[in-house]
Amino acid sequence: MNNLAAPIAGVRDLVKIFPVKSDSGGAPLQLHAVNQVGFDISAGETLGLVGESGSGKSTIGRLLVGLIPPTRGHVELFGEAITGKDGARHLSNVRRRLQFVFQDPYGSLNPRMRVDDCIAEPLDIAGSVSRKERADRIIELLEIVGLPRSCGDRYPHEFSGGQRQRIGIARALALRPEFIVCDEPVSALDVSMQAQIVNLLLDLQEKFGLSYLFIAHDLAVVRSIARRVAVMYAGSIVEQGPRGDIYRAPKHPYTQALLDAVPRPDPERQRKPTLGGEIPSILNPLPGCAFAMRCPLATDRCRNERPMPREVGSAHLVACHLA
Repeated sequence: MNNLAAPIAGVRDLVKIFPVKSDSGGAPLQLHAVNQVGFDISAGETLGLVGESGSGKSTIGRLLVGLIPPTRGHVELFGEAITGKDGARHLSNVRRRLQFVFQDPYGSLNPRMRVDDCIAEPLDIAGSVSRKERADRIIELLEIVGLPRSCGDRYPHEFSGGQRQRIGIARALALRPEFIVCDEPVSALDVSMQAQIVNLLLDLQEKFGLSYLFIAHDLAVVRSIARRVAVMYAGSIVEQGPRGDIYRAPKHPYTQALLDAVPRPDPERQRKPTLGGEIPSILNPLPGCAFAMRCPLATDRCRNERPMPREVGSAHLVACHLA
């Protein structure tokens, strides 16, 4: 799906269905959180995954690193299939090479642990370093993320949200991973702090050759960090491609609607109204395009026939009958 080096992460036809207890006490309902998703991420690349809350973005992040199992589909990391009968063993082989940065810098750190212990927790679990190596690595990681070494003796509640996210990033770097899933890592921060964290992630990528899946709901943030963008809606990727194509020439009406909703500094260019209509229930997926209920261009074909991704440009895919 991209023309870069061989992918370090590959996803094909990924499906995740969660059983949900019925209010009537009958058979469990099925929540279709992820529906036939596919993408690749190459070494040193950032793929931005964008969509509204509830679109399935975070579920994909957890599926990709093996935190939850898929219902169906194929996930490959570093050439190892982590789905299928040997998936658990293959995931164990690559576990040290991938990490996760969580959305909430307040809830993702243990408030009872000092910062140095929070950062060193992956090292302690791996049991791979001596006491001196552990201490030296903590100091190194604090410096890498722009925090003084004195921070190690303090507790998470003593820091701002941006500082806590730096601590979370330092912890994610402890085992020298190659691939990091960043699950809305700046959504809880103010705009100036968002820019600092994004710049830190870019610096780390250049320094260590990291690959990222960067999950966000804000297209403006994703534009500053990702060279490729995938847009999610109701469990499916409706469009993906190079950053320039997505931002300058979007092909899916949902992508265009998200771009229209991005605030602009020019007062002469008024922000367009946000999307109307009902968001479809993922407990009862529609037979056609999930966006048809809100799309002003929808036809009967859109409402009754699911569009499959097709190429509309170099590495630019869109799932839309009208594109």
